[in-house]
Amino acid sequence: MPASVSLHMVTTGNELPGYRIVRPMGIVRGITVRSRSVVGNLGAALQTLVGGNITIYTELCEKAREEAFELMLQHAAERGANAVIGMRYDANDVAEGVTEVLAYGTAVQVEPAA
Repeated sequence: MPASVSLHMVTTGNELPGYRIVRPMGIVRGITVRSRSVVGNLGAALQTLVGGNITIYTELCEKAREEAFELMLQHAAERGANAVIGMRYDANDVAEGVTEVLAYGTAVQVEPAA
């Protein structure tokens, strides 16, 4: 992997400006499954009484997305990729209070455009 290119090059687009794709490496993903705790649900219920942002759930969602994202990057690195294009998130309820968060995209090898 060239030193000037970092695996943290991730885009929702299908190309990276200033780089050319030299090898597609296939779909990569990171998945995490999270549940809300009883204490978290009680705290969130209290926050709903006040209104506004329910920070307990916001933090839970952010942590789940961050973990799924990092797992996707790890999967891409294991394949020898140095970038991910077409990155997306998806989330589904697995059971009541249990949510799956998926980060996915296409792993690629890129090099600086000439």
